[in-house]
Amino acid sequence: MKVLVIGSGGREHALVWKLLQSPRVEKVFCAPGNAGISEIAECINIKADDADALLNFVKYNWIDLTVVGPEVPLTAGIVDAFVREERRIFGPDKSGARLEGSKIFAKDFMRKNGIPTAEYRSFTSCRQAEEYVRLKGAPIVIKADGLAAGKGVIVAETVEEAIDALKMIMKDNAFGDAGKKVIVEQCLVGEEASFMILTDGKTVVPLATSQDHKRIFDGDKGPNTGGMGAYSPAPLVTKTLEKDIMRHIVGPLMKGLKRERINYRGVIYVGVMVCQGKPFVLEFNVRFGDPEAQPILARLDSDFFELLKATAEGRLKDVTVTWKDEASVCVVISSKGYPGEYSKGEKITGLDSFKNDKNAVVFHAGTSMKHGEIVTSGGRVLGVTALGQDIKTAKDNAYKAIEKIHFNGMHYRKDIADRAIKKQQ
Repeated sequence: MKVLVIGSGGREHALVWKLLQSPRVEKVFCAPGNAGISEIAECINIKADDADALLNFVKYNWIDLTVVGPEVPLTAGIVDAFVREERRIFGPDKSGARLEGSKIFAKDFMRKNGIPTAEYRSFTSCRQAEEYVRLKGAPIVIKADGLAAGKGVIVAETVEEAIDALKMIMKDNAFGDAGKKVIVEQCLVGEEASFMILTDGKTVVPLATSQDHKRIFDGDKGPNTGGMGAYSPAPLVTKTLEKDIMRHIVGPLMKGLKRERINYRGVIYVGVMVCQGKPFVLEFNVRFGDPEAQPILARLDSDFFELLKATAEGRLKDVTVTWKDEASVCVVISSKGYPGEYSKGEKITGLDSFKNDKNAVVFHAGTSMKHGEIVTSGGRVLGVTALGQDIKTAKDNAYKAIEKIHFNGMHYRKDIADRAIKKQQ
């Protein structure tokens, strides 16, 4: 079987890596890919959002399954285009992708279907949003309605900070059209977890639990990023809490999708805030989390290709999912300045030392080739992912691996998974 993976980040590197472990997969292509992916798959110079070119490639190369990594092509309707041509593809159609493509749609959907989430109001007027902020006070959360590469959420500690965020989004157009509408939301206090499910519209399969670290600096300080590290399993998500999430969030979610006549086939990422033991939805994503996919896929013991193919074909009930007993930790290494302006083209050394490492794998997120050398080309550059008998051992293995890597300006958090380790002590 031949597979095409769409995307160029650490998540896509992990998807390619795991798909190649299936005995049924003969070859994997990736469009456009990155330097790390090019070492194990054939990278195709087609942009992730060029649906026509991707469809032509699939037709002329007899691709058996296409797997969409990022959200942008999904919200643009790439699945609809493939389905019209009767091409097998993993991911939701455009109507289902609205769960991530519009935060207002998602919040209204949750309200309509009784899914627990923070109190909110949506606005198209900056002035009216400012008035609401002054009425509610701080802390308060400001969210751009559309896609903003994981940076469209600002947790404002003061009213002034919230008003500055509104002006940045709505008047200064920091996120372009994504910020034409905003949500002003109650700030929930608790602990976050990432809960992902696979669904073919009928069957739901929960994936291993995980937890992300969004802030750039240790101690959850500084601005939000796309994610600076993750671990799996998440001790926060007990069996009791998982049942609660399935009953009060996933159950109503699936019923709501059916009511809206959305035949969802793909992964749904539920960003959960646990407040006094109860789960509330922060957001839905319509693709694998990044970096959560890295530690989760490192722990997956089932045939990943069979799992995705069964989801795309509407027969998920026929597949059994099994997991390794080991824990996994992923630490993201970023460029200096990220999530703001950052430099590119810095030479990366030490990557060859992982060729035969059984405990750690390095997933490339923002890399490219220059004069035969691997260099930085993105804000998040690498995701060092390690297994271990428990979370502490996995963390130790990840940080030992990082010591072998170097590039100018490299930055990473030193406290990934510390919260989980304290819970287990």
